[in-house]
Amino acid sequence: MAVKLRLKRLGRTHKSFFRVSAIDSRNQRDGRVLEELGLYDPHAKTPEAQVRLNEERIKYWLSVGAQPTETVASLLKKNGITAAKS
Repeated sequence: MAVKLRLKRLGRTHKSFFRVSAIDSRNQRDGRVLEELGLYDPHAKTPEAQVRLNEERIKYWLSVGAQPTETVASLLKKNGITAAKS
């Protein structure tokens, strides 16, 4: 099973926010997730409230081979989380 770390869209029109999720790559964007790993709210007023990540679980998923999407990879890089290269 190929696992991806990607964003799941929630909210309403023009007020969307996203959950960072570990999802089987064959599932839809907003489909069933394996685990919720954090939250990204681009409309939040402070940078601390904008991104909240469970760093320990993200590192676990990266260590077992999960591939982040480009957007999630940039969020992880901004927050100092890097993929463990084997």
